[in-house]
Amino acid sequence: MKLSKIITACFCFTLLLLNTQCDDDDQNSASPCDQTVIIDNGFYETAESDVYNLIEAVIIDNCLSINIGASGCDGETWSMVLVDSGNVAESSPEQRYLKFVLTNDELCLAVFTQERSFDITPIQVEGSNEIILNIEGFEEPLIYTY
Repeated sequence: MKLSKIITACFCFTLLLLNTQCDDDDQNSASPCDQTVIIDNGFYETAESDVYNLIEAVIIDNCLSINIGASGCDGETWSMVLVDSGNVAESSPEQRYLKFVLTNDELCLAVFTQERSFDITPIQVEGSNEIILNIEGFEEPLIYTY
């Protein structure tokens, strides 16, 4: 008799534990972007990118979509990240400083293109609905309206 009460209590406890999952996890996984911007001043200051040719950079909703070309064997091993310095210039609108970093260890002479999108909602500035994105190596800043 005591064993069945213990088993029932364990079962109820397990159900209760499973029911406390966070809804935020479900929202984050639903992002239409490929990756999320990284906010890290130390990484921003030391990161160096391999050579690439910027074909296009556009903001669609909360995703910064970047299309690049670079030499390589097939581009399958490329690593791409978007890093924010963590600094906000107090202007109107505010400005953020970012760096796109490509790691390309492929030693072939063919040229390939790839497009990646980055969720930029983490760099929104509270109390504002627009910021200027200054991305190192890009000719023009981008305006992000949210």
